[in-house]
Amino acid sequence: MVYAPTVLFALGEGAVIPLIPVLATKLGADVPMAALVASALVIGQLFGNIPAGALVAKIGERLTMVLAGIASLVAGVGMLLAPTLVLFAAAIFLLGFCAAAFGLARHAFMTTRVPPRFRARSLALLGGSFRLGVFVGPFVAAGLIRLTGSELSSIWFLLVCAGVIVPLVLFGPDPEKSNPVLLKPTGAAVAEDSGEVVTGSIPTVDQRGVFRTMWAYRAVLARLGISAATLSAVRSARQVILPLWGVSLGLNAETIALVVGVAGAIDFALFYASGQVMDRFGRIWAAMPAMLLMGLGFIALSFTHDLDEATMWFAMLAAVLGVGNGLSSGILLTFGADLAPEREPATFLGSWRTLTDAGGAAAPLLVAAITGLASLSLATGVMGAVALIGAAGFVRWTRRYLPPSGD
Repeated sequence: MVYAPTVLFALGEGAVIPLIPVLATKLGADVPMAALVASALVIGQLFGNIPAGALVAKIGERLTMVLAGIASLVAGVGMLLAPTLVLFAAAIFLLGFCAAAFGLARHAFMTTRVPPRFRARSLALLGGSFRLGVFVGPFVAAGLIRLTGSELSSIWFLLVCAGVIVPLVLFGPDPEKSNPVLLKPTGAAVAEDSGEVVTGSIPTVDQRGVFRTMWAYRAVLARLGISAATLSAVRSARQVILPLWGVSLGLNAETIALVVGVAGAIDFALFYASGQVMDRFGRIWAAMPAMLLMGLGFIALSFTHDLDEATMWFAMLAAVLGVGNGLSSGILLTFGADLAPEREPATFLGSWRTLTDAGGAAAPLLVAAITGLASLSLATGVMGAVALIGAAGFVRWTRRYLPPSGD
């Protein structure tokens, strides 16, 4: 009940994500507008974090996930039947909203119930559950397109996954009742857990409110949080740039889905290694290499569009970006859990995820703007520079705000 719903949701989402720009172009969008439509997914996640935190605090994780599953069914039907680009983008936005609810519910659960000594591995596994969907989903999409001849078949697959999630979560074992809460020492925002077992529901009562919590923890959010936001931005840009790059090269939807799927396979294969590195050597030793690889990968890709072997470079550098993203599996979840205070983890995590998702939401908009004003190659190079700046931020601030054992 901790990981299976995440896998199912990610499978459906992973099948749809590579084809969003393709489906948008079929509704009349050009390349910059397709990038803007694709950004609706991360914008939905951004706006979904605060309501999701309120839902988790009020009704618990399981019912939050049930409502998110039902809403994702509505989003899938909207994508399937949308007659205009605006309605299609609205359905994508709703799907992102549902992803925020799933993500925050799982994050809050793991923050309060996993001991620090293997927290990074547990959260890397949670990230790996999502990566499994991103890995398998595009291959499922490619197979369905070949079988049916329609890109809409990937949306039907999303509906099937969401339809399975709702009864699974609603009638399966309730993890809230089977796992006790582990509380940190009172008042310690970044201290280790005491290991004291406290029965009852997750302590997600909103004592300050999201904006007051943001102000109380403004120092860490403005420094380490901004660095985390750049990582989220680079990840989000990767999801948009790779399909757009394939479209700009004239590749068909099946080929694009396969390239993205291979990159996802590499990404998925490295998720547990990321958790091992963070738990054994410190958080920075996963964050910095990941950001450097993605930054250099984007910069290299930006120079290959007009080369004779552009398709080969596209596939190869997509794999490099997959390695970088795989090394970052669970990093944002782990940083958030390390920094979350005892009494109001949901409001802090809502603030943390809002900030990181803001980076994710801004990246596709930036890519769309630069592509419209200049070129997709320049947009790709700019995102590479953002990754390198983020790597410097992690090096500067990680040791200051995390305890030595968490590096």
